[in-house]
Amino acid sequence: MAGSNLSLDSVVVLAEGQLTADFGEECVILNSTKGAYYGLERHGVLVWHLIQEPRRITELREAILDEFDVDPARCERELMELLTELQGEGMIKVRPRSTT
Repeated sequence: MAGSNLSLDSVVVLAEGQLTADFGEECVILNSTKGAYYGLERHGVLVWHLIQEPRRITELREAILDEFDVDPARCERELMELLTELQGEGMIKVRPRSTT
């Protein structure tokens, strides 16, 4: 995705202003800064819950692979697409891997 600063070593965390409600295997998110609702299912819900605290993208990929039967290449591709979309909507913060 053009302009994305995501790599597997990037660290992602939720941006402020996100309100979440869980409904079984789905969650609904209110991005209060944009006044828009978003829905996530299965893999997306797992990612959303994990990034309540800063996580490297490689950690997210491994958690999905541990939880779901999915091809690793497809997992990585779709994870990066999801994170790029969330970043574009201002729902996550991204920073390079910490050296400490």
